[in-house]
Amino acid sequence: MSTTNIFTPFSEEQLIPQEEKLEVIKKGKQFSIGIPKETCLNERRTCITPDAVQVLVQHGHEIIVEAGAGNGSFFTDLQYSESGARITNNPTEAFAQDLILKINPPTDEEIELMKPNSYLVSALQINLREKCYFQKLAEKKINAIAFEFIADEYKQLALVRLVGEIAGTVSILYASELLALSNGLMLGGITGVRPAEVVIIGAGIVGEFATKAAIGLGASVKVFDNSLSKLRRLHTIVDGRVPTSMIDPKELTKCLRRADVVIAAMPGINMQPIVTEEMVMKMKKGSVIIDIAIDNGKAVETSELTTMDDPYIIKHGVIHCALPNLTSKMPRTTTKAISNFFLSYILGYDAEDGFENMLLRNNEMKQSLYMYKGRHTKKVVCDRFGLTYHDINLLLF
Repeated sequence: MSTTNIFTPFSEEQLIPQEEKLEVIKKGKQFSIGIPKETCLNERRTCITPDAVQVLVQHGHEIIVEAGAGNGSFFTDLQYSESGARITNNPTEAFAQDLILKINPPTDEEIELMKPNSYLVSALQINLREKCYFQKLAEKKINAIAFEFIADEYKQLALVRLVGEIAGTVSILYASELLALSNGLMLGGITGVRPAEVVIIGAGIVGEFATKAAIGLGASVKVFDNSLSKLRRLHTIVDGRVPTSMIDPKELTKCLRRADVVIAAMPGINMQPIVTEEMVMKMKKGSVIIDIAIDNGKAVETSELTTMDDPYIIKHGVIHCALPNLTSKMPRTTTKAISNFFLSYILGYDAEDGFENMLLRNNEMKQSLYMYKGRHTKKVVCDRFGLTYHDINLLLF
C-alpha cells in the first residue's frame, strides 16, 4: 500500500530524532568562579575537582580554570574542559571573577589582578603574612574568607578539621620516611626490636589522626596537651592504648630525650613555642620533628619554614620539617576532600540566594570573613598587625 499521499504537518527532517535539551535551573544570581594556578610553596593542591566543576556548571555557574591548575593533583585541563570549565592561559582572567578559590593566599601581584568587591576564599597562613598583604586587599575592597575561620552549623572549624585529618596521618608517614633516612629505624619495630618512640604535642584533630596512624604502624606513642577534655576525648577514642599528659616542662623534656619522632600539632596564633631550643638540644641525634603548626605560629622554637624543594633542615643533630602545606604531599586526596567541602559550600550559597544573604542569615559565615569590602573584620588579625577592627555585624546592617 502506498504511503506517499499520507498527510503529515512535519517535514522528513523534523521527524528525525533530536538530542534532548535539559533545562539548567538557575537559583538566584549566578556568578563566575576563578581557579588560578598556584604559584607559591610548590603547591600541588587545588580547590575544585573536575567532578565538582560539572555539578557547579549544571547549577548555572561559570568556572574559569587557569591552564595547569590541576596538574599537581593529577587532574588535566582536558578533564576540566570536558566537565564544563573554560580553560584560560591568562592568570588575569582567572583572577577577574566574582569568586576566587585558592589554596594559598594571593601574592601582591595576584591581588592587583583581582577586581574590586570580589570574594576571595583561601588559606590565610597568618604566621607567613605581613601587614602590607591586608592593606593591598583593603585597597581593592576585597571580601576575604580564610580556610582557618570557616565554621559549620555546629561551630566546628569544618575545613580545618578536614585538612587536619589528612595532615595528622601524613605527618606520621613522612616522619617514618625521615626516620629511616636519618638512622635507619622503622617506626613500628619488629619482633625482638623495640618500636620507635613518638611524642605528639596536641590532642586536637591533627593529634588524633597522628596518634591513630602511629598506633597503626606499631609505634610507642605519648600525647601531650593543655586541655584535659581533649586528652580525655583522645584517650577514649584510642581505648586507653596511649598514655597522655598535660604539658609539664619536666615531663615533656624527659619524653623528648627518648623520642625518635615529635609531631607538634598544637596551633596557636601569637602563642609562645612549647618546645624550647634547650629541649631540642637534649634530643637524640637523628630524631625527627614535624612542626605542623608553622603557618599559625611555631610550636618548636628551632623550627624554620621549609618548602617542598627543601622539606627539612638539621639543627642540633635533629631533623626539622616545617612545611605549611604538608598535605600537599598527598595532593589528590587532599584536593578531593577540599573540593567536596567547597561543592556543598557553594551550593549553600545557591540555597541562600547569594553571599550577602548568607552573611545576613548565617552567623558562622560572618565569622569566616577577615575582610568585608576592604574593612578588617577579624580581631585576632587586627591585633597582630595593628589594623583597625570593624565589627562585621555593624557593617551588614
